Amino acid sequence: QVQLVESGGGLVQAGGSLRLSCAASGRTFSSYGMGWFRQAPGKEREFVAVIRASGGTTSYSNSVKGRFTISRDNAKNTVYLQMNSLKSEDTAVYYCAASPLRYFRDYRSGNDYAYWGQGTQVTVSS
Repeated sequence: QVQLVESGGGLVQAGGSLRLSCAASGRTFSSYGMGWFRQAPGKEREFVAVIRASGGTTSYSNSVKGRFTISRDNAKNTVYLQMNSLKSEDTAVYYCAASPLRYFRDYRSGNDYAYWGQGTQVTVSS
């Protein structure tokens, strides 16, 4: 069982930056692939970024590529999402998720993740 707790959300002006954190419980954090998803009001949840357990390689959605950076600190059981050049369309509740799969079937699909945090609100004012 893994418990995830996000923090770092808030209100920021367009063009600004925020860093989200997701703290995980458990002693096997390094073996989990970690993803960030977001859901805006009236929209479906969408994939944002993933960092794999093996090798720590990363992938991003096209909408955030070049602006967001996902990273992890296995010693602290924490995954981060650095968000720069924020836009109003980035406004959403952001969720981190953990996948126990050795290899993702589809890292963009929420079905590959077994554990989810409660979410943190990010609001970007224009």
